[in-house]
Amino acid sequence: MDPHLDPTTAIIGSENEKPLSPMEVDEPVAVTDHQAFAEKHLADLGQEEEDFAVCTWKISGWRSLDKRITGPEFECGGHRWRILLFPFGNSNGQPNDMVSVYLDYADPKGSPEGWHVCAQFALVISNPHDPTVFSTSQAHHRFTAEEMDWGFTRFNELRKLAIPTDGRSRPIIEDDSANVTAYVRVLKDPTGVLWHNFINYDSKKETGYVGLKNQGATCYMNSLLQSLFCTNYFRRAVYQIPTEGDIPSDSVALALQRVFYLLQTSDQPVGTNELTKSFGWKSLDSFLQHDVQEFNRVLQEKLETKMKGTAADGAISRLFVGKMKSYLKCVNVDYESARSEDFYDIQLNVKGMANLQDSFRDYIQVEMLDGENKYHAEGYGLQDAKKGVIFEKFPPVLHLQLKRFEYDIEKDAMVKINDRHEFPMDIDLGDYIDKESPEALQPWKYKLHGVLVHSGDLHGGHYFALLKPEKDGKWFKFDDDRVTPVTDKEVLEDNFGGEIPNGHLGGQIGARAPVRAMKRFTNAYMLVYIREAQIDEVLKPFAPEDTPSHLRERLEDERLQMEARKREREEQHLYLTVKLITEDTFRGHQGFDLATFEERNLPATELPTFRVLKNELYLNFKARIAAQYNLPEASIRLWVLVNRQNKTVRPDTVVPETDPNLTLETVRDRMASRQHDLRLFLEILNPDIQHSDANPSMMIFLKYFDTSRQTLLGVARVYVQRNMKVGDLVPTINELMLWPPTTQVKLFEEIKPGMIEQMKPKATFAQSEIQDGDVICFQIELSEKDAHEYESQSLYSNPIQFYDFLQNQVKVLLKPRYDDVDYKTEFELTLSKKMTYDMMSAKVGERLKHDPFKLRFTTANGPNGSPKTVLKRTANQTVNEIISPSYVQGQASLLYYELLDVSIIELETKRSLKIFWTGAHNKEESVHSFLLPKTANINEVADHLSKLVELSAEGTRRIRVFEATANGKQQREINGTEMIGNIGENAELFAEEIWPEELNISEDDKVVNVCHFSKDVSRTHGVPFKFVVKRGEKFTETRKRLQSRIGVSDKDYAKYRFALVQSSTYKQPTYLEDDDVLYEHKFLPDDVLGLDHTDRSGRAGRYGNAVIQDKGIRIRS
Repeated sequence: MDPHLDPTTAIIGSENEKPLSPMEVDEPVAVTDHQAFAEKHLADLGQEEEDFAVCTWKISGWRSLDKRITGPEFECGGHRWRILLFPFGNSNGQPNDMVSVYLDYADPKGSPEGWHVCAQFALVISNPHDPTVFSTSQAHHRFTAEEMDWGFTRFNELRKLAIPTDGRSRPIIEDDSANVTAYVRVLKDPTGVLWHNFINYDSKKETGYVGLKNQGATCYMNSLLQSLFCTNYFRRAVYQIPTEGDIPSDSVALALQRVFYLLQTSDQPVGTNELTKSFGWKSLDSFLQHDVQEFNRVLQEKLETKMKGTAADGAISRLFVGKMKSYLKCVNVDYESARSEDFYDIQLNVKGMANLQDSFRDYIQVEMLDGENKYHAEGYGLQDAKKGVIFEKFPPVLHLQLKRFEYDIEKDAMVKINDRHEFPMDIDLGDYIDKESPEALQPWKYKLHGVLVHSGDLHGGHYFALLKPEKDGKWFKFDDDRVTPVTDKEVLEDNFGGEIPNGHLGGQIGARAPVRAMKRFTNAYMLVYIREAQIDEVLKPFAPEDTPSHLRERLEDERLQMEARKREREEQHLYLTVKLITEDTFRGHQGFDLATFEERNLPATELPTFRVLKNELYLNFKARIAAQYNLPEASIRLWVLVNRQNKTVRPDTVVPETDPNLTLETVRDRMASRQHDLRLFLEILNPDIQHSDANPSMMIFLKYFDTSRQTLLGVARVYVQRNMKVGDLVPTINELMLWPPTTQVKLFEEIKPGMIEQMKPKATFAQSEIQDGDVICFQIELSEKDAHEYESQSLYSNPIQFYDFLQNQVKVLLKPRYDDVDYKTEFELTLSKKMTYDMMSAKVGERLKHDPFKLRFTTANGPNGSPKTVLKRTANQTVNEIISPSYVQGQASLLYYELLDVSIIELETKRSLKIFWTGAHNKEESVHSFLLPKTANINEVADHLSKLVELSAEGTRRIRVFEATANGKQQREINGTEMIGNIGENAELFAEEIWPEELNISEDDKVVNVCHFSKDVSRTHGVPFKFVVKRGEKFTETRKRLQSRIGVSDKDYAKYRFALVQSSTYKQPTYLEDDDVLYEHKFLPDDVLGLDHTDRSGRAGRYGNAVIQDKGIRIRS
């Protein structure tokens, strides 16, 4: 029997339900009073009851009962039940110490396949003469064919039931008799998934929909994607974007099309890795939760751009964009100042609002400007006025953001608002439309289509979506990879927030209600409503022709390929891989052995590879190889390569051809044990050479070290007798190489990596311990003078040196340190780990045709490759110490280089500075580099700079040098006397011409910092600047001076918005109106004026500390 639910303590009938005063008496409810007992001991689970039944089973002769007995069957909710009793326990503990009792489903064979029933029950053992003396426990369970009984393994101790305890005057089991009662409440399960354990649950089969896999913390994205997918008009528009030639990982549109298509057609949860790759996200981004509203806006902006000029052009605006009007209207004179703007969503307050209608009324609430706060109307002077916003038009699909996360001024922190906030299935928004709008007379009734839910607190939690994909269909819960049906109550009441009503404890086991109401942490934060008049168009069912044929064909091909790969994996145990070395691959190989197989720092040699059945006959395989290479079968032999103990891989034995039943698996297992793949050498026999078993010859391989070319390549294989002398090879080599017969040749044996030894010409091959498959390297003998000449040029004069280089070789990728330089060459060099800094510099200088002493190198910061530390030139430092290769960097380690105008020796006493010049109008006009003594000060830098830049004819002609701090929001001016040697190595410096207003400032004026940002204050861009704020000046005038300060055209400036950005990181920016007086704000040191506009600089996130903060969601093209 499966383990069963086990409460820590069963509830005893004579116990008090709550602490009592001495005068209070809590009368126990008798087990026979069915209604009162059920009300007291069966908690209200908030589910509708289908049927209720009570069955009492009278038991006598307890001590003589069998170990397992069942009570009489009874009916409840159309199902047969019975009590299952273990009078002496059903646990693995001490025998006879506990009583175990369960509710058992009595008729599993008579029930249909896949049956289930949800039941809440209480099991009671009571005194046969006094029904107020009892022990009870309650539970609820989904009974299925896999779990047909449920109850309590440790219901109560047998000894406690058999004696009067806990203040009872009599025992529960009295005269060896007791009554066992089952209270059973069968509950309705309208969704079919109540208390489901979701083992083997099939979303597609149960709902017709599939979920999305969570990559780590992408549930916020999944909930929005499912909402957009279920908005059929949007899905059609996405499908209309032309993507035939796109690559999914580089195209947001294609990746989203693929996700949508797979959600339509797949029967398994769909992955989103390709989509997030197309966003340009790294794996870490998938473990960061973001704001759904921001993600939605960024995604829509990206798709709108992709839709331009296509059949889908304007679809997003038509679907999601509404219009609202901000106005200032005078009460006593006929004057109104109004501005219309588009919106994609509406942010509504939750705190203090009982329901959605309250939130809308709050949004359009009118503010009176009167008394000291009167409005200055042009031509009318100070006037009483009404200020507010009103809607001119709502979109077909309305996204409402409920402000569940807000800044709490008392706690000085962001908090989640879990207050109750009700929203309806249907809402009429006509009351919130401007009565003067031409759209005012149209119907503005909306139906709820989606509820996006957050469960948790400010610091984390989980997101899921409740959606109604069809106009008259059911509601479903899209929770990452699982989709389940839900009730209207689960859509509405369960997500209003607030407190859990007393008694409705959901799955809580204890029967009694909590003393204090519990807060709900699961509530709606985004609502999706669809306009009733357009719902048929928005949710129009999908037809096959709505899906682009290229997408269907592409994904069908991929599906077939995936199935083939799956089949291949499933059948992998039937196959083995054969890798073939030919004479051509040997001749093209530079390295140890005949090919590179498993070298950590080097790529494996590309060899002809065959996937063959393990039981394929060797002779059949040999015939296939002969046919492939167009050779007679009799002219080839195949040798098995083995892993020798000295870590080399060499041909060892010819595969015998005497057994016609020999399989490839047997060849591998017998002749190449401890190998996963079978590696073979293809020998093409020379008809002029006779092989005799009586006098066997050895096959050895020859490599030639070419000193002039600095290469080591395979030449040929030759056959030698064991008693031949090593020197006898020289004439053969001279003949092979077409050298004069008198050419002096040196021979070396390639024993193993790190062990290359010169051979003695007079020793025999047997004395030299040469065997089949060994490698001998040769070179033309050099004079000492020639050898010294090679070595003086950092070249290798013999194979021993060259093999050492091969063993220590490392590939280094070199890239320019800065993007804004003329030289763009990226290249890969093969260096020895033993090389010094100067040797490496010489190699790089040779490649770049640049003086090696005028090169400077910077190491890379791990796998992301950002520049880390400038290398100091030291005498003994080796390449191995410089690069510290990491397995995450792949085959090549990374170094950055700079081409300098001066020697790095001279540079040690000087400091290189790069300064971005922003001129008088805060424009990044140019970049200037300086090399000055470390003792030079900033005033000297400004002097040098003044000769290179153009200063304003009517300007101050004075230069300020500064750093951008506070994530690009403020300037930190560098004192003119500051020595440049004291400025941080990685400091990014800017310089500007000081604006005249700063020099002519009066005592009443203030100088404030101004920064540029885009939508979110953490997403700063551009360069901060100083600006003079004047006493009493309305912002309408301040705006004009700002425009003059930054020199922006009227057309571009019209798109700017202006906000007061306060020092608290949690405070939202306060956007300024024309009548605001900026001077009146009490500026704290970190408060700045923010210009909110699109970043066209291409330098977003340039500031070092921007990396630490959440930079917002970005989706690349």
